[in-house]
Amino acid sequence: MDAEETQVLTRTGEFTSTTLSWDTAVHGRVAAAVDRLTGPLNELIERDANDGDTRMLVADFFSVGLNFSKYQDMTTEYRTSGDSIDYAIVLDGKLFAPVEVRRVGQELDQRNIQVSRRVAAEEGAEWVILTSGRLWKVYHLRPDDKGGNRPVEVISVDLTDPDAYQHNIDALFHITREAVDHGRLDALRRWKEAVEAAPLAEVLRGDAVVEAVRAEVRAATGHQGHTGDAEEVRRALVEEVVARGLLSG
Repeated sequence: MDAEETQVLTRTGEFTSTTLSWDTAVHGRVAAAVDRLTGPLNELIERDANDGDTRMLVADFFSVGLNFSKYQDMTTEYRTSGDSIDYAIVLDGKLFAPVEVRRVGQELDQRNIQVSRRVAAEEGAEWVILTSGRLWKVYHLRPDDKGGNRPVEVISVDLTDPDAYQHNIDALFHITREAVDHGRLDALRRWKEAVEAAPLAEVLRGDAVVEAVRAEVRAATGHQGHTGDAEEVRRALVEEVVARGLLSG
């Protein structure tokens, strides 16, 4: 795992050098940025701030918390042939993700990203970020059978939910510049796809799962096993446990 040297303030008030994994350091930075964001965010919520004020808060968080440069990685009023979006994350000269910002009190759903989807499709980008400052949603644009794409939610965060603090930090970590560069956002996308119903159904009939279930059932019943018991387990999983239509072949 990659590591970096970080200055840590000790209890005596002295700084000492320690080696932290890059992801530990980035998690810490995101947490500090979220903590610092709480006050201004609550003020915006209390006065139901407009889109413009919300955009300023969002831009600061992209810079301070997520480590995207305002001058190199972000551009405002990104335009294509016929559409304009609030922000765009541009990495290595290519559009990485359009960013749609709504006022802080607005609820969010996929209807808010129609323009971003068109922009992303035109520019070959796979990601769209939608935020109100309070709510953050990250969509992967999954290709469909008709040559288009459909948005699949990969990250969902509500910064005003006190019970979701650690979840929020970990989720937002995946859209930091470092996590994107290290492939962690794309790995999260692959995980989300793998735990959908159909892929998991395929896993359930695999040898490793069948063997684990057989061992559990043997232990629970005291049965020593018999010829064909593994196939009995597999058949029960496929025909009775897993919903019909999820398994291919």
